[in-house]
Amino acid sequence: MTVIADSNDLAEFCARQQTVDFIAIDTEFMRERTYWPILCLVQVAGPQEAAAIDTLVPGIDLAPLMELLANKHTLKVFHAARQDIEIFVNLTGAVPEPLFDTQIAAMVCGFGDAVSYETLVGKLARAPLDKSSRFTDWSHRPLSERQIRYALDDVVHLRTVYEKLQQKLAENRRTTWFAEEMAALVDPALYRSDPSEAWRRFRLRGQVDRRFFGVLREVAAWRETAAQQRNLPRGRIIKDEAVLEIASHLPRTIEALARTRSLGKGMEGKLGVEILDAVHRGLAAASALAPPIPARADTPAGLGPTVELLRVLLKYRCEEHQVAQKLLASSDDLDAIAADDHADVPALSGWRYEIFGRDAIALKHGRLALTVRNNRIALVEPAAQ
Repeated sequence: MTVIADSNDLAEFCARQQTVDFIAIDTEFMRERTYWPILCLVQVAGPQEAAAIDTLVPGIDLAPLMELLANKHTLKVFHAARQDIEIFVNLTGAVPEPLFDTQIAAMVCGFGDAVSYETLVGKLARAPLDKSSRFTDWSHRPLSERQIRYALDDVVHLRTVYEKLQQKLAENRRTTWFAEEMAALVDPALYRSDPSEAWRRFRLRGQVDRRFFGVLREVAAWRETAAQQRNLPRGRIIKDEAVLEIASHLPRTIEALARTRSLGKGMEGKLGVEILDAVHRGLAAASALAPPIPARADTPAGLGPTVELLRVLLKYRCEEHQVAQKLLASSDDLDAIAADDHADVPALSGWRYEIFGRDAIALKHGRLALTVRNNRIALVEPAAQ
């Protein structure tokens, strides 16, 4: 088991990986008590060797690792890459590309929605995984042998999973499908928390008025900024329930704010003043705001059966092409397509249109029909009238 805890050893290891075609990467981090994740360990596996890099060693120089991640000639393989990439974007400002996310590749290859790493390792690498160390304290030193073995297993088997999925993508001629999905993940803005967009974390039910939305937007933005500055989880500043309650009741004084049930005590100090300032900003801006359309509006009258037909078509196409339904179209997408032939949804463009979107529009307009033959769904073109 190779653990790197020295700057020179790290530089030599990274230098050896600079010329390989791909590296498999995973991280172990803690963020239960902080806003920003604490990077505790980075596991890297090239085709010939693997190492766990102890990022908490005082004075260790991680520059060679960051240079390796920035190498445009080496593919970086992750599983469910979003959180790992967020860490590296926070450290360097850049996405470690080119990327290969095995979870997305597995969805493209028909392994189901959001398939787990453990499932892929079992099916493709034919190896068991000991997940007992998943929720251990990765910031505690020294690390146990079990922790190190767990951490390294993740990237050692990831090499095999990647190679098998790469082969399947080529055999199924889906490399262009997968490339479209990866292209959407390289924008650094995807991994940054913009306080002005923090209100989107709240699922709004039904139509909301301008004042509610204005205050929600400002209080959520204030909380996000406060959490970032103090490096505390959002809920340690104020809880989600309190943000929504403030937006509903619009307190304008410390006394009114103190009656917010979801808030703790101590609103008379700086915290209370900051919240009230956010409330006032939200009220002042409310008249110029257009509240968002609900995340999922009711299906227009009469379109329910059409949506159900589209749902059957979606399932049929996904089984036929062995691709995950979640990747192809969501329930909201089906509602949108039922209502509008030109809906702005992924299912009506790119590879999704080729295997589902085109047929969905044809089904809507009677140019295609669903039937059952030998207990299986089939598509037919209705005879011309």
